[in-house]
Amino acid sequence: MQTRLLSDSGKRRAPWQARLAVAVGILLLLPAALTVPSVAGPRRAALSGPLDFLLAGIDPRGTHVKPLADTIIVAHVPADRSGVYLFSLPRDLVVWIPPFAPSGSTGRRTKINAAMALGSAAGRDRYDRAQGYRLLATTVGAVTGLTFDGGAVIDFGGFKRMVAALGGVELTVDQTVVSEHLKPDGTRRDLLPQCRLGGTCLRPYTGPQKTYPQSTTPVRLQPWEALDFVRQRYGLPRSDYDRQRHQRQLLRAVARQITDPAQLLKVMTAIGDNLTFIDGGHDITDWLAALKDVDTTAVTTIGLAGGPVFDGDHYLGERLTSEATRFFAAVKEDRLPRYLLSHPALVDG
Repeated sequence: MQTRLLSDSGKRRAPWQARLAVAVGILLLLPAALTVPSVAGPRRAALSGPLDFLLAGIDPRGTHVKPLADTIIVAHVPADRSGVYLFSLPRDLVVWIPPFAPSGSTGRRTKINAAMALGSAAGRDRYDRAQGYRLLATTVGAVTGLTFDGGAVIDFGGFKRMVAALGGVELTVDQTVVSEHLKPDGTRRDLLPQCRLGGTCLRPYTGPQKTYPQSTTPVRLQPWEALDFVRQRYGLPRSDYDRQRHQRQLLRAVARQITDPAQLLKVMTAIGDNLTFIDGGHDITDWLAALKDVDTTAVTTIGLAGGPVFDGDHYLGERLTSEATRFFAAVKEDRLPRYLLSHPALVDG
């Protein structure tokens, strides 16, 4: 489809395919239109008002391995469609994960990234990412007070394929990042001798490391570099909170590079079944009607403050500051732009 949307001024706007991709942060809506695997919910009334989407990034090694949600990002679109707001939850956020009958999981208090794994069990050595998404969405909803209109689960393999289809991604590196996992040539770092025989090592690698120097202008990252860059937290001043910011920055950078329908189709074809779309019970025409007026040039990324939780010397995970409660209320009540004007420190620099 080559249809284009016109603004009130008569100027041509981006194709609806690209606009939708940006509106959800990273290709949340197009899977339904382009036959990427999707999971339909019960049919619902037409979309209206503010919209909230849940993105989960996982690192599975097949359907026989339970997935952990290593990346959790919420995309919020205000009712006036004036922009898109992206914020993250720490993967180690300590929360109550409720019981979930489909997987037989009992309720427990643990790190939020476990919700995807606990909800995904679908038989002996078989895990369903869409089912796991349901428990993750319920858990994130309890933390934030939000009900999600749709969402997506993408694994790291799909992420690499997406960036490869774009020929790499341009990003300004806001702080020097040193890879825990890879050598300068992109190969895996060597294991420490004591970690080679199946032992459990927190940081098992040794030897030369790939480095991403701080830059004042955009640099082009190849697919393996982009994935490696957003996985790093060790050695960063704010650890996982810096990593979350880098993930949001890369999300925005990828969306900005999708400029025409042909390019988007190439990207979606490359991702294939590495992405599962949760349509929330709405078809593509519902989404088109709801998002046709979104100002996709205004993508704001937001960082929530938090800190570690300890039991004596034992690290339990992370917790957010009290500011998060007020922030979530502003999102739910659709007054986020005004809230950020009075809390500018939350906006990524």
